[in-house]
Amino acid sequence: MNNIQQMLAKAQKLQAKVAETQKELEKKETTGTSGSGAVSILMTLKGEVKSISIDKEVVNPNEKDLLEDLIVAAFADAKQKADKMYEDGMKEATGVVGLPGLF
Repeated sequence: MNNIQQMLAKAQKLQAKVAETQKELEKKETTGTSGSGAVSILMTLKGEVKSISIDKEVVNPNEKDLLEDLIVAAFADAKQKADKMYEDGMKEATGVVGLPGLF
């Protein structure tokens, strides 16, 4: 019976640590870029876009498609970085490594 209580206590402690880590990670931001930095997107690890920066050199009405592609690529880069940072933070908090789909 004592083992079960200890396991429950550890689980509650881990749950609290995970919740705290999630709150901390949600405040962090990352930047994704494309076009050698011509377009950059700042986003939170939750995926909220905070700002977009576009170099005036790539703003050409005749190349609208290129600019749209650069924005999509910068967003994808930021999202990938955000996901990795979040996953790494949760792994560090829980000590769990290598469980696909856990976070």
